[in-house]
Amino acid sequence: MKRMIYVALLRGINIGGRNKINMKELKVSFERIGMLNVITYINSGNIIFEDSVHSETEIVQLLEAVIMEDFSIEIKVLIRSLNQFQQVMNRLPEDWVNDKTMKSDVLFLWDEIDDEMNLDQFIIRPEIDTVFYVPGAILWSVSRENASKSGLNRIVSKKIYKQITIRNVNTVRKIFSMMNEFELNA
Repeated sequence: MKRMIYVALLRGINIGGRNKINMKELKVSFERIGMLNVITYINSGNIIFEDSVHSETEIVQLLEAVIMEDFSIEIKVLIRSLNQFQQVMNRLPEDWVNDKTMKSDVLFLWDEIDDEMNLDQFIIRPEIDTVFYVPGAILWSVSRENASKSGLNRIVSKKIYKQITIRNVNTVRKIFSMMNEFELNA
């Protein structure tokens, strides 16, 4: 099997004092089960690594099991290969930012709900929300002045929310940059 670069996006860790996981300890856990060149990025559960042995399904199962074993927390893990992440980046508008003027996020979708038809489950306010689907994700942007009126605020009440993990565009761009550095240094 070819050496692959992945990012694991953990859902719901280190939020409001819940599901606390130390990133240095998590790195050790990933290495213990055979993931290579493991690096973490910020405390919200972004882990970049390499693997050339397991299928994507096997990797998810291994990671969820080791998190349960080492931290006694049931966490859903979503992985994306560098190629899959590249597809999202190709569609992410360059002028989207996450700053004082704009809130822009990438909603990464679990495979079970990875379908453009699922946009119908969200409250999208076309006059303020800019939203579109790309395989594996929904891209969402709103001006900060309208952020409180955005349909994105209502996503937590939707059943589909449990099959999504959200990262702001600044985090997504940094993860992609780090994944590309892996590729260049291989």
